[in-house]
Amino acid sequence: MATPTTLTRGSVASHVDFSAIRYAQCWEDADILLEGLDVQPGDVCLSIASGGDNTLALLSKRPSRVIALDVSPAQLACLELRVAAYRELAHGELLELMGSRPSTRRKALYRRCRSQLTPEVRRFWDARSDTIEAGIGSAGKFERYFKLFRERVLPLVHSRRAVEQLLRGADTLAEREAFYEQRWDSWSWRAMFQIFFSRLVLGRAGRDSSFFRYVEGSVADRLLERVHMGLTEVNPAENPYVQWIITGRHTTALPYALRPEHFDTIREHLDRLEWQRVSLEEFLNRSEQNMIDRFNLSDIFEYMSQEHADHLFEQLAQAGRPGGRLAYWNMLVPRSRPAALAAQLHPLSELAHELHRKDKACFYRAFILEEIGSWT
Repeated sequence: MATPTTLTRGSVASHVDFSAIRYAQCWEDADILLEGLDVQPGDVCLSIASGGDNTLALLSKRPSRVIALDVSPAQLACLELRVAAYRELAHGELLELMGSRPSTRRKALYRRCRSQLTPEVRRFWDARSDTIEAGIGSAGKFERYFKLFRERVLPLVHSRRAVEQLLRGADTLAEREAFYEQRWDSWSWRAMFQIFFSRLVLGRAGRDSSFFRYVEGSVADRLLERVHMGLTEVNPAENPYVQWIITGRHTTALPYALRPEHFDTIREHLDRLEWQRVSLEEFLNRSEQNMIDRFNLSDIFEYMSQEHADHLFEQLAQAGRPGGRLAYWNMLVPRSRPAALAAQLHPLSELAHELHRKDKACFYRAFILEEIGSWT
């Protein structure tokens, strides 16, 4: 998930406090992102920074340049500390610092990374020693919302045994569906979900109430449908996002950027990564045309009016290189390229739908891919 990345009329960014970490992790599935974008060696990629994980995942494909943007200094501080950790730590130590694995030495690991940070970011993290000790992957408002869910709310509706059985997963979709229907989808689960994941509670404790400005209908109903799919279509034993929500760490699965097979490649290509505190619109306004090959746009259109989104799509199409791709998610607000840009942005609907069925992050109603055409 992303913080709003534009500050103009039609977005909610002007109502949001950017001084705190909202998302300490990326809650979009990098596996389907990378498969959908099909990043090639030498590509130029633009990425919404968010927690930093998916930006770093792009480096595993050896692009020539990755440009990360965010208007939030706190989100960029998350990215910068991750970059320092990839440079200074071994893979297992990175997992400890993140909170993916248990650790009693996270402050010592942070001190090893500290010299790699700019003074401003060093001060930011120095002032958050408790956050470091808990694991930097738990530092965001969204992650604290999940902590409240697993420690205070989930135990009211499901026993520890049921939770353990859920996380063990099952080999077949039919078995997972049967478990969900017979053991998990109780009246108390549905009642709790309607309250805890309502627009009111989620807006106050998890995201920001202004983020729902363009959402119509019941937030809880839509999320419950997606969670049902997320707990059945994908095996929870292979789902790092579900595991973190329910346990506060990664048990038997890791997100793409944290897997050992990608660690060295990401570290070797850190010099190709840059980050800027700037809105997406401002960056595109000053960019050359046909400059970017691949766009990781997170769920930025969630926070915009249709008019504002349409204008941004036009800017993206102009900045993109023909044959390039845009990837983004819809969570609660349906957004895609306007009909007026049919010649410039071509939906890759079949591929996007196929990938969405494999999406391990079970929040999103749609994953969207669009290929960039020519303006001539």
